[in-house]
Amino acid sequence: MTFGAFSLLPPLLAIVLALVTRNVIPALFCGVWLGATMLAGGNPAAGLYDTFDTFIIPSVGDEWSVTVLIYCGLFGVLIGVLERSGGAQAIARWISDRVGSRRGAQGATMGLGVLIFFEDYFNALTVGSVMRPITDKMKVSREKLAYIVDSTSAPMCLLGPVSTWVVFVMGLIGTQLVEMGVSGSEYLIYLSTIPLNFYAWLALGLIAFLVITQWDFGPMATAERRARTRGEVMAPGAMPPSETHVDGIEAVSEEHARKRNMLVPIGVLLVMIPPLFLWTGDFPDNDLITAVGNAKGGLSILLATLVAVAVGLTMGMMQKLFDFRGAMDIVVDGIKSMTLVYIILTLAWSIGSVTSELGTAGYLVTLAEASLSPSLVPVLLFAIGAVVAFTTGTSYGTFAIMIPIAMPVATAMDLPLALTIAAVLSGGIFGDHCSPISDTTILTSAGSSCDHIDHVRTQLPYALTAGSAGVVAFFVAGLTGSALLGGASGVVVLLTIAIALRLLWGAPRERTVEVD
Repeated sequence: MTFGAFSLLPPLLAIVLALVTRNVIPALFCGVWLGATMLAGGNPAAGLYDTFDTFIIPSVGDEWSVTVLIYCGLFGVLIGVLERSGGAQAIARWISDRVGSRRGAQGATMGLGVLIFFEDYFNALTVGSVMRPITDKMKVSREKLAYIVDSTSAPMCLLGPVSTWVVFVMGLIGTQLVEMGVSGSEYLIYLSTIPLNFYAWLALGLIAFLVITQWDFGPMATAERRARTRGEVMAPGAMPPSETHVDGIEAVSEEHARKRNMLVPIGVLLVMIPPLFLWTGDFPDNDLITAVGNAKGGLSILLATLVAVAVGLTMGMMQKLFDFRGAMDIVVDGIKSMTLVYIILTLAWSIGSVTSELGTAGYLVTLAEASLSPSLVPVLLFAIGAVVAFTTGTSYGTFAIMIPIAMPVATAMDLPLALTIAAVLSGGIFGDHCSPISDTTILTSAGSSCDHIDHVRTQLPYALTAGSAGVVAFFVAGLTGSALLGGASGVVVLLTIAIALRLLWGAPRERTVEVD
């Protein structure tokens, strides 16, 4: 049975409900239920039964899905280990000892944000809280601190080789490969999206440009001039969010915080992934290329994360930061912290199965081929992803809704799979940066102790600048098929807009004398 245009109803319902409720979980569930009801002949009771019996339970019970859920849990544990060991504190302290200027303080904030690439919440809270005294001392506005923190946290989670975001996206990619009957390594496909994630690269490039030149524009220029000339790091009347969110970050006293407590576990994680890829790909029985292609990416990251967790817990117990019972508490709490990810992933897998049964991708392909140039698909995915993320405040939810649609369309229209996935990922980050209800944006305001509205207001022109350049980059890449030309055009547009806005929208002059 073919459903034609009606096959669009479940994903459209999920998108609309996500926009209205600003909560992706009930939106995804209702989308699955509607699709199951359609497949059950319009019977909502039978549809509810099939929602669990045919879609949700099989999705969770699948071998691949279980692997993803386990290594998501282990990643939550690893984040807990790194929080409790104080490694990030020690690295931040080492950096602060070497900072002696406003430019240096901003550059160090960016550097620490790039280094903590494995979890966005941990990044936002840790970098903001540990760099705040340093940037305050150097008369950097809280708005600028929050901008740098926010614009490194999410992008780095998708530009780093391993992170909580990576395992989430891999779970979505792997499931769609199975649904489409396409062979390939979900991890290698993910890695191929990194150079094409134009918005993430452009957002980082804009930070570097602003830090080096110290050229700000819009409300941020006013905030920076206020901090530099009057020494006021916050605007009069600013109300920073409660810092209860970050109370647990400094769980380790300064004298016990050591850099190796973060560097060693992360180093173990990164070093172990390549040999595990070869091992799970039956190397040396298979040659190198074949082994990498046949590797079990999920299992490889699972085992590498398990060893990294074991190393981190052992180091913490040897340093008497916690005992064995405390280590087990970290394990349990870390797994609990990923509960939301488990739910969203399960529903995302389920709605992917529903749309596959309804033939949604096939209909979209037919529609797109008849009315849309393939070169415009990446731009369209970027724009839709940005709108969904802006209105829902969640990148995860955007990926869960859009990737099951984007991948089948890309395969059927013979578009580069990596480019279409990267367009969704970039759109999700862009919308997240602009959204005042984004969880990462809110946590950044808390960690940086910056008035939330001031943070959103000053960051928005910068996010729109990088986003505009991202539109051009995806358009050129889709039109020419060249990632290099797409990226280069994005950089040119980014610099052009930034310089023009600096000249047209710089801070007004103040008659105050600069504070020494």
